Amino acid sequence: MSASISTGPVHHLALTVSDVARSQQFYTEFLGFQPVMDFGPRALLSNGSVVVALTPASDPAQAIPNDRFNENRIGLDHLSFSVNSHADLENAVRLLDEKGVSHGEIKDLGPHLPLYVLALRDPDNIQIELTAPHS
Repeated sequence: MSASISTGPVHHLALTVSDVARSQQFYTEFLGFQPVMDFGPRALLSNGSVVVALTPASDPAQAIPNDRFNENRIGLDHLSFSVNSHADLENAVRLLDEKGVSHGEIKDLGPHLPLYVLALRDPDNIQIELTAPHS
């Protein structure tokens, strides 16, 4: 018997959002996700390798009014999606600038962690990172 559970890649993520339609527009317009299906009040999106479920609060009576994501709470800190190259990050910066979406600078995490990272926030303030390998 194995001492640990053997897992594979992430199958899906479920994010509680304040406005499913607004979040769906963000994830499709800026991050290249495609609608898969509506599942009740939820929207399922995919980028071909991971499914993101956007869902309203499961119990609206317990939802915090005007809540915003905060990575200092227990749970999710951020999501990171891979892109192929530094040029893809530069293209992302141009698109985000054109659309008025605030973002950080492209940061080089190398040489010990040979990655470039661009951080931005979705409409509920969830931090998204776009990560490209050093070429």
